[in-house]
Amino acid sequence: MSAEENLRISKEVADALPEGRVVALESSIICQGMPWPQNIETALAAEEAIRREGAVPATTAVVDGGVRIGLDRSDLEALAMCRGTTSVHG
Repeated sequence: MSAEENLRISKEVADALPEGRVVALESSIICQGMPWPQNIETALAAEEAIRREGAVPATTAVVDGGVRIGLDRSDLEALAMCRGTTSVHG
């Protein structure tokens, strides 16, 4: 897999980057930090709060071995239910 194939930036995030309207969100709390359904509710509420302020949320995760910046709802739900993710427990 090439670097381009290993990195996916959503169109919404890519379009907002030149304007500086992107807020990066880290995703481990979705799969590893909170139980279902609080995790998806929290993730969606955080993204909605960012949108209300005129910015674009860029939740970032490794999904199916690739870096994803700007997850769609199905990606968020998969993380929330820990589908397609690998967790490291120490």
